[in-house]
Amino acid sequence: MTEKTIDHVLRATWQAVAKSYNEEAGKYGATMAIAFTLLNIDKDGTASTALGPKMGMEATSLSRTLKNMEDKGLIYRKRNPDDGRSVLVFLTEYGIEMRNISKEKVLIFNESIYNNISAEKIAHFHEVSNIIVDLIQQRKIFNKK
Repeated sequence: MTEKTIDHVLRATWQAVAKSYNEEAGKYGATMAIAFTLLNIDKDGTASTALGPKMGMEATSLSRTLKNMEDKGLIYRKRNPDDGRSVLVFLTEYGIEMRNISKEKVLIFNESIYNNISAEKIAHFHEVSNIIVDLIQQRKIFNKK
């Protein structure tokens, strides 16, 4: 029965996508989490506290990822000149190179999907995905009254 439930299909699909991205990132000594973080750091720096919500990542995981990225020379941190309590994260030159590779891999992934699935089916996929997210955000799944 689990193969027929929507949550199982979503989870199995995401696990396959994550495995694919992690295998590709591993060729560059990185992980999908690192690549995703690289793609979410703005040119002018991003507050570390803004990254978690932006990426849907827990603070502990993000903290570990940022530490790992700093150790690899992908990022550096500077105190926020507008707010001394916060820290801005910037990409190093190496981080920019790795960000470009990450972006290229995302584009390749998407191009492959678009080349193998009709535009109509992709539109339906987005529509269904948005409805699922809306139902969850509006608490209409488990909180029926």
